[in-house]
Amino acid sequence: MTAYSRRVSGVERAREPGERPGYDVRDQERWVSEVPAHKRADRDDFARDRARLIHSASLRRLSAKTQVVQPASSDFARNRLTHSLEVAQIGREFGAALGCDADVVDTACLAHDLGHPPFGHNGEGALDTVAATIGGFEGNAQTLRVLTRLEAKRFHPDGRSAGLNLTRASLDAATKYPWQRGPDSLKFGVYAADLPVYAWFRDGVPDGARCLEAEVMDWADDVAYSVHDVEDAIASGRVDPRALHSRDEMALVHDVAKSVYAPDLEVGFLAAALQRLLETGVVPGRFTGSRVDLAAVKDMTSRLVGRFVLTVEQATRAKHGDGVLTRYGADLVVPDDVRAECSVLKAVAAHFVMFADERVSVMQEQRDMVVALCEAYRHDPRRLDPDLHADFDGAADDDERLRVVVDQVASLTDRRAIQLARAWA
Repeated sequence: MTAYSRRVSGVERAREPGERPGYDVRDQERWVSEVPAHKRADRDDFARDRARLIHSASLRRLSAKTQVVQPASSDFARNRLTHSLEVAQIGREFGAALGCDADVVDTACLAHDLGHPPFGHNGEGALDTVAATIGGFEGNAQTLRVLTRLEAKRFHPDGRSAGLNLTRASLDAATKYPWQRGPDSLKFGVYAADLPVYAWFRDGVPDGARCLEAEVMDWADDVAYSVHDVEDAIASGRVDPRALHSRDEMALVHDVAKSVYAPDLEVGFLAAALQRLLETGVVPGRFTGSRVDLAAVKDMTSRLVGRFVLTVEQATRAKHGDGVLTRYGADLVVPDDVRAECSVLKAVAAHFVMFADERVSVMQEQRDMVVALCEAYRHDPRRLDPDLHADFDGAADDDERLRVVVDQVASLTDRRAIQLARAWA
C-alpha cells in the first residue's frame, strides 16, 4: 500500500516513536539522512525545517523584492518578506485549527515566494520568455529549486547539493502546483532537472493531488494577497474607498476579477460578492491618512482575514468532521461565495495599482532590464555570484548554462537588479 493510498483509505495503525499526530516517520524523512548533533526533545524535525527557512539568505532577499508596490516606493507598503510573514501567521493558526502541524504549514508559507524574481510577476514573465527553450520559468518551480538545490545547507555523498534538505512533509506542503509544465498549464511546480527530488517527496502520490497543508498555504496566500494589497492601495492613496461604491469603476473591477482570478464565476456573482463585503460595513467610506482612518483600514484587514479563514474552516469541518486533519486525509473546502469575495478584492488592487496606466512604461522597463541582465551574465559568466560558478562550469550544454543564468537573475533583489543593469548598460 502506497503512502497516498494508506492515508486516503482510512487504515488505522499505531504511531511509531517520534511521530506527530497525523504524520508518520516517513513524513519526517529527509532526502539526505541526518543525525542532529544536539537533538532537543522540545524541537522536532518540522521545527528544524522552519528554523532553516528563517535563517536562509533566500528569505532575507524577499525584503527587497516587489509584492505589488516596489519596496523603495513607500515605508508602509508590503514587500515579499512581510507578505510571507503575514501568510505564515495566517496559515499557521488556520492549519493548526484543522489539525495540521503548525511548523509544516509555517515553513510552506515562508517558502512559498522564495522563487520569485525581481519585479514580481512582471519579472517572472520576462524570465519565462528568456527560458522558453529550456522549459520556461515559474516562481513556484523556482521555489522548489531554491529549497532543494540553490540554498546551501546539506550535500549528497557524491557532492550534489540537497539545498535545505527539508523533510518530505514540508517540501510537499510548499508545492502549490504538483505537476510539470504542460501545454495547458501556465502554472507548474517542478522543472525537468529537479524531478529526482520531486519524485522522492511525492512518492506514491498522484500528479495533481495536493496535501492539505499545501492547500492551507495556498488559501492563506490568497487571503493575505487579497486583503493586504487593498490595504496598501488605500493607505498609499492609490485607491479612494469611495471608488468601491462607483458602479462604473466596479464594473471594470468585476471584469478583471473574472478574466484574471475567477474565470469560472459569472460577473454577476462576483459583483454580488463585492456588494456583500461593502454591506458588512468593514470597508471604510473614506481615507485621509489620519490615525483614526489608519485604524479603520487595519480593522478592515483583521475582519476580512477572519471572515475568509473562518468560512473555509467551517466548510472543511462540515465535510470532514472533527478531529485531526492532515496530509491526504482531507481536502480544503473553499465555497464559491468566499472565493468570489477574495477574487474581487484581488481585482481591486490589480485594477487600481498593477494595471494603472502609469505602470505600463515602468513594467516594460523592468522586463527589458531582466532580459538585459540575462544577456550580460551569458556574455560574461564571471559576473555570476561565486556559489553559481561551479554550476555554470559543470553544465553539460548551453541549456544547462542558461538555467544557471536564470537562477542568478531570479535571485536578485529589485534594488540589486536596478543597480547592476545601470552599471552594465
